[in-house]
Amino acid sequence: MSEENKALARRIFEQVWNEGNLDAVDEILDASYVSHGLGVEPLSGSTAFKQFVSAYRHAFPDVHFAVEDQLAEGDKVATRWTAVGTHKGELMGIAPTGKQVTVTGLTIGHYAGGKLVEAWDNWDALGMLQQLDVIPPMGGGGG
Repeated sequence: MSEENKALARRIFEQVWNEGNLDAVDEILDASYVSHGLGVEPLSGSTAFKQFVSAYRHAFPDVHFAVEDQLAEGDKVATRWTAVGTHKGELMGIAPTGKQVTVTGLTIGHYAGGKLVEAWDNWDALGMLQQLDVIPPMGGGGG
């Protein structure tokens, strides 16, 4: 099952994020799906996940995710990824900047019955906001 689950995890990045195929979400996510760490509150269900993907793909229409590493054990898959995209649409009230950003992250997915049931995401949101010049870079000043 580990290889099948790794393939499902790759489909999320390739088909959903890179291609914008939101129909694939229903094929990959279980009806009880919950995601921790994408937003402030956990996302529940495929509709919430589709809305999240749509918002980010609107803000970064050329976004491309690369799967850097995957590890699988039992019913869990850890995927380390890098995303690159150009900020061309509004995101969380931030007007388009035209800046290209590179964001790294790690997603751990729990799979059951051939579907993603739960995910834990950790990604460099602060770094993204700094690259967009919304938050100043840390260090090097003051005193």
